[in-house]
Amino acid sequence: MELDWLQAPVAALDLPMRERAVQHQAQLTKPPGALGRLETLAITLAAMQRRIKPAIEKPWIAIFAADHGVAAENISAFPQAVTGQMLANFAAGGAAINVLAQQLGARLEVVNLGLVNDPRAMSGVIRTWIAPCTENFCQKPAMDMAQLGAALAAGRASVQRARDEAADIFIGGEMGIGNTTAATALACAVLGLPAERLAGAGTGLSADGIAHKAAVVNRALALHAGQGGALDWLRCLGGFEIAALAGSYIAAAQAGLPILVDGFISSAAALVAVQIQPQSRNWMLFAHRSKEQGHGLILQALDAEPLLDLELRLGEGSGAASALPLLQLACALHGQMATFAQAGVSQA
Repeated sequence: MELDWLQAPVAALDLPMRERAVQHQAQLTKPPGALGRLETLAITLAAMQRRIKPAIEKPWIAIFAADHGVAAENISAFPQAVTGQMLANFAAGGAAINVLAQQLGARLEVVNLGLVNDPRAMSGVIRTWIAPCTENFCQKPAMDMAQLGAALAAGRASVQRARDEAADIFIGGEMGIGNTTAATALACAVLGLPAERLAGAGTGLSADGIAHKAAVVNRALALHAGQGGALDWLRCLGGFEIAALAGSYIAAAQAGLPILVDGFISSAAALVAVQIQPQSRNWMLFAHRSKEQGHGLILQALDAEPLLDLELRLGEGSGAASALPLLQLACALHGQMATFAQAGVSQA
């Protein structure tokens, strides 16, 4: 599968527009810096959207679903059948992200990349089939190169659909039993850390379950030691949905589409995306600090300061959707507040 597109240049931020937005902020009827990060968010979005008054009116949320071969190692509190059942729940509008998307007026798409219990054609679900699941990465690489390319391309295709609909921000989410284990393994490989530093409860593991997950990840890290780089780590340890997220982040950055990164799994995908295409980091905003143990280490590696800390660990884009109104408020304040001159207020 052709992967050269991953190295295509990332769009440049509009730095002169950023400076104009800074100057506009200085004229608004408030003390300088009084709105804190709401000010800097608006300024950042102005540089991304190339307009002095940015707006988020057409958010796009893509949920990538896939199963994991490592589920055979008993690393989840839930059976693998839940992935397919939750896909049906997404399609029926009953999941948390459905409720959030409806409240936000966001466009939501769900992409099936490969489930053990394949529902085949399902209304409201895009079927981009790769395989029933990845391989058990404790025994062999999770994917071959063709599968990796297909998963990355699925993320790119979602971004293209978002662009076709004139979306102004991209949120990626995921669903797949076993994917906190894959995300942990990936992050450990990239950061050079043992699994005990990052392994967390996932869907609700006990302390013994977390220790078992860490042991499974350490086995995988030992098996695949010496890989050449982020793409190899993604092939050996990732999931189809994690690769799709990484591909979507790179494609969004190439297209100049702002990205709001969700929690632990999405941030692990962002970590890999930045390893592959470092300039993609310029287009990422980070929604929240997950309750997952290892998320803080990933955020630190990405020099990311998330917007929220609500002890969330659901995934499926829910944390990013929850943070989106803050970005919209930042834009509204920046664009609609009166200036000192307009309000006839003396400026210090």
